[in-house]
Amino acid sequence: MNSKSKVLIVDDDRNICELIGLYLQKEGYDVIFAYNGINAVDIFKAQTPSLVVLDIMLPGIDGWQVCREIRKVSSIPIIMLTAKGETFDKVLGLELGADDYMVKPFEPKELVARIKAVLRRYEHKEVDTQEVAFPNLIINKSNYTIRLKGNLIEMPPKELELLFFLASNPNKVFTREQLLEHVWGFDFYGDSRTVDVHVKRVREKIDLDGQTWQLKTVWGVGYKFEVRG
Repeated sequence: MNSKSKVLIVDDDRNICELIGLYLQKEGYDVIFAYNGINAVDIFKAQTPSLVVLDIMLPGIDGWQVCREIRKVSSIPIIMLTAKGETFDKVLGLELGADDYMVKPFEPKELVARIKAVLRRYEHKEVDTQEVAFPNLIINKSNYTIRLKGNLIEMPPKELELLFFLASNPNKVFTREQLLEHVWGFDFYGDSRTVDVHVKRVREKIDLDGQTWQLKTVWGVGYKFEVRG
């Protein structure tokens, strides 16, 4: 698996890039580098890596914007790196579609372990071709498409994955913490409002009156995809 995986490391600190690169190459990964945000987007489009390790503080455009640009065209895993550890940064990273988050300074071995774990989850999702369908709504996780009354709906990967997970478990209530674990794939310690933001955005895109299904808030608990009749 590793020999087929190409990792793009984006950091303006060349020493950090070299250090991460050495550990990854030792594990059999192909490694490419970018040292500023604009270059990172260009290299991503040209090289199509399997995963991106992305620093937030970058010259050119910052890591947040790089993440946004990647998420416009791809759902491949992104692990954010930053010297900041505030909850706000973690929430923003998750909302933009990051799959994991590490605060500098970090142990290279831990980063490699997280890269392996994120890639395993992503590759499992790629193989797992699934679709759930309800009247006027089809959610396909194999090609990341949503059709509402036959029309394609634009939705970022994490929003689609959240909707797919809830719709795959109709009428079952999940807490915000459970949704973070199942959809984002790791325990997120801090403000779980990122789930609320994603649910709000999903609702805005699939809100139709008179349907037998509805994305509902269960006050004091969490959320469920309610199906009637």
